[in-house]
Amino acid sequence: MSKWFGKLGFVETKETELSVHSEIVTERDCYGDLTRNTRRNQSGDKVNDDISLANTLSVIADPYVQEHFSNLRYVTLYGGKWKVTDASVEYPRIVLTLGGLWHGNETE
Repeated sequence: MSKWFGKLGFVETKETELSVHSEIVTERDCYGDLTRNTRRNQSGDKVNDDISLANTLSVIADPYVQEHFSNLRYVTLYGGKWKVTDASVEYPRIVLTLGGLWHGNETE
């Protein structure tokens, strides 16, 4: 088990103008433990395989993270933004399982 420090990315849909909804990305610094460190190659109809992680992070959940964990979309790890595929609350921590690269909006 290794220590981890990085950013958690939360995405919320908000009305930015009348009848216009946009995804707002918020990043929060967080500490935790990398409890499982594995990767997968997914072959498909592409020339290059997709790399996917199957890592598990156990992060310390502050009040913001506890309240908004359902909006958690990505975690920064190894210089990339990785999708959160599963989040389970095990107070005072939240255990996150990571998947493929996240290709969403940038933070504002």
